[in-house]
Amino acid sequence: MSTKPSAHPSANQGVNLLELKGVHTHIGAYHILHGVDLAVPRGQLTMLLGRNGAGKTTTLRTIMGLWQASQGSLHFDGRDISKMHTPHIAGLDIAYVPENMGIFSDLSVKENMLLAARKASRVAQIDEQRLQWIFGLFPAVQKFWNHPAGKLSGGQKQMLAVSRAIVEPRKLLIIDEPSKGLAPVMINNMIDAFAQLKASGVTILLVEQNINFAKRLGDTVAVMDDGRVVHAGSMAELAEDEALQRSLLGLAL
Repeated sequence: MSTKPSAHPSANQGVNLLELKGVHTHIGAYHILHGVDLAVPRGQLTMLLGRNGAGKTTTLRTIMGLWQASQGSLHFDGRDISKMHTPHIAGLDIAYVPENMGIFSDLSVKENMLLAARKASRVAQIDEQRLQWIFGLFPAVQKFWNHPAGKLSGGQKQMLAVSRAIVEPRKLLIIDEPSKGLAPVMINNMIDAFAQLKASGVTILLVEQNINFAKRLGDTVAVMDDGRVVHAGSMAELAEDEALQRSLLGLAL
């Protein structure tokens, strides 16, 4: 199956599409991120791993401007986004799928997709070629097109959430734990879909707890602990080094 290109060509063709340098984030009285350095190479899939509470979700929310960095810098495609607000960051063609998926349960699958398509006021205005491409990635989205989103299974809701994120071309796709709570067959479907997304040219940053998911998809990896990135490098190298895995994650892949 052919994939439709998902990323726009950029005038700023640096190696890294997204860079965080020395990022600190406070939430109320709590100091959550303690100088995060993170690089997301253009056109690759970067896994963000770490134990629960390591700061992974806070990092994603800081990138999206949902929480403001109190120190450090965030650059996307060569542009400083450190002080930008969430709608402006999303407007740079960054899509974020939070852990709770963010779909509207009372609306149909079709209505959820239409809401995400900023350039369309009715379904007929959504790029038909792109919609068919999404249906190929996630057949359940087409099958349940007119059904209430709240009636979908967990895996189908996750597929809808990702479909909403890619209904328009994006430069960067940020997803928090896409395999959480999914049955193995659904996880395999999701892995296949992300592999196709990556092949289409979109840059992806994934937080994931499923190690098999990370091992099969990741190009590069960053491991967080206590609000910092404590390891960064090749996913393949980490997957082959059991001692390093146990040291960083307390387990072997």
